[in-house]
Order: sequence, then C-alpha cells, then structure tokens
Amino acid sequence: MSTAASTPARHRFFVYAPDKTEEGTLARRLSVREQHLVGAKKGHESGIIRIGGMITTPDAITNPDAPKKMVGSTFIFEAESLEQVKNLIESDIYYTSGVWDPEKIVILPFFSAFPI
Repeated sequence: MSTAASTPARHRFFVYAPDKTEEGTLARRLSVREQHLVGAKKGHESGIIRIGGMITTPDAITNPDAPKKMVGSTFIFEAESLEQVKNLIESDIYYTSGVWDPEKIVILPFFSAFPI
C-alpha cells in the first residue's frame, strides 16, 4: 500500500512576525528567548520550520559594533495548511508573552524559485 495517498500534502509558508514597538518589548523578548529557541529547534528538527531567525534594523550590518536591535522574526514553514502555521505561531512564547504584534503578523503561501 502506498503511503503517498495517506500523507497529506505539505506547502510552504512565509511568516513575518514583527515585534511590538511599545516600551518593554525587547526585555520581554530576551526574557523568553531561550524558550522560544527550544520550540523553534523542535520545529526545525521535525521539518515544519525550514528556516527562521530574527530580523534587525539595518545598523546590524552597517555598523557591526553597534548592538543589534531586534525588530521581529521571519520563517519559512512547511505545513499542511495556513491554519496549522497560524496555530503554531499563536502558541509560540513570543506570541503568548506579547513580543510579536498579532495585528501585523503576515502568513502567506510561499513558492521558492530555488531549493531550500
């Protein structure tokens, strides 16, 4: 019996999760960062997170001696549905602790021009 018929199709999704801009957001991010990284590592090891990381202001590369100002996160997920990705994002510690701005999160289907 073929497992292809019983294995749901997986699709790629781009996620943009900007941090809130209010005072205290960076402190909240740093206080739960290790928990976030543990969860992200599990997602990567399972194959649902293909790639992910923090996004910063341009100063991170134009002035390498300046502290990196984290302003959000971005991911490429590989999942069965947009709803599955949305649920994973909403269960992330950055979301539940008020780091990410839920009004500005973007989750869209993603089609890569090159292998990832």
